[in-house]
Amino acid sequence: MTETLTVISERVDDAPLLLAQQERMGVQPLLDEHFPTHGNWQGLSPGWVAMVWLTHILSRGDHRLNHVRPWAEKRLDTLCGCTRQAVRVLDFTDDRLGDVLRALSDDRRWDCFEDGLNRRLLRVYDLSTERVRLDSTTASGYWRVTADGLFQLGYSKDRRPDLRQVKVMLAALDPLGMPLVTDVLSGNRADDPLYIPAITRVRESLGRRGLLYVGDCKMAARQTRAFVQAGGDFYLCPLSETQLPPQKLKAYLSPIWTGEQALSPIYREKKGERELIAEAYEREETLTAVVEGKTVTWTERRLVIRSHKQARTAERGLRKRLAKAQAALAALNERRKGKKQSPCARRQKRSWSGTRFRDCCT
Repeated sequence: MTETLTVISERVDDAPLLLAQQERMGVQPLLDEHFPTHGNWQGLSPGWVAMVWLTHILSRGDHRLNHVRPWAEKRLDTLCGCTRQAVRVLDFTDDRLGDVLRALSDDRRWDCFEDGLNRRLLRVYDLSTERVRLDSTTASGYWRVTADGLFQLGYSKDRRPDLRQVKVMLAALDPLGMPLVTDVLSGNRADDPLYIPAITRVRESLGRRGLLYVGDCKMAARQTRAFVQAGGDFYLCPLSETQLPPQKLKAYLSPIWTGEQALSPIYREKKGERELIAEAYEREETLTAVVEGKTVTWTERRLVIRSHKQARTAERGLRKRLAKAQAALAALNERRKGKKQSPCARRQKRSWSGTRFRDCCT
């Protein structure tokens, strides 16, 4: 009896690993649960389509829709074996991916999916949920601005005010870095109002209080700090000049300059050795704010810190700027073709010449 051997050669890459990891996370059933399809939908469910699409994005580093179908067509047997589904090329056309993308743009359903995914991951991996770090960033490009579009002109952190940008607000577990909440917003929005909605979603997702929220100076708005305090959580962030005016900062530093306030050393242990990195002392301030119609009063601990590394960096920068200014001043006295000599240099030359002439005559 003769058997016909059929050999299929496909480039596998990391597709099986990425699909297995997403299946372990429960991405497909959660997507199909929170984003149901209509009765005319045929082929792979949106959850499976999204999983394969995410695999393509992670594997190839390419988010373009028209590159998914050729990529999947070269790996149909691999995708069928990994997903245990009847995968077709038509499941990854531009129209089908566009339908999935429009379904995922429903903010209410996405929030429910994100909460379910977080609960599943935290339960499986038992991750520490004591600290949450919040921060925002922007991505710019040559896009067309529309009235209701995400890409808008706004303050550019990349120093490109001519480019349209989109803003992303992220809340992640610290120090693991696992994202908990992701908000994609228009690029013309300010950062300060984005923290309270992100913190609210983290609370709903984790179902826990007593967390420490860590952020930059944009999280230091008094209303944001009051919101965190009123919810039974804690915060850690530097105070900007808006929240701590120069007069107030001078009052904090005056006892140090006069020697009335002692400083506590701060050490960092590295490989069994202790390194002095800063000196600090603590003050307490009583604050009051209105949160959801209720007056909240709390005592805030403020740390006045002098970082040795930051002080050395500032000193080097100052010396570099002084040297540059001195070189620029010295260059004013240099005679060059087509360059007028400064009046100060001419007066100095006349004074020197006259003195030499008198010395010679004497």
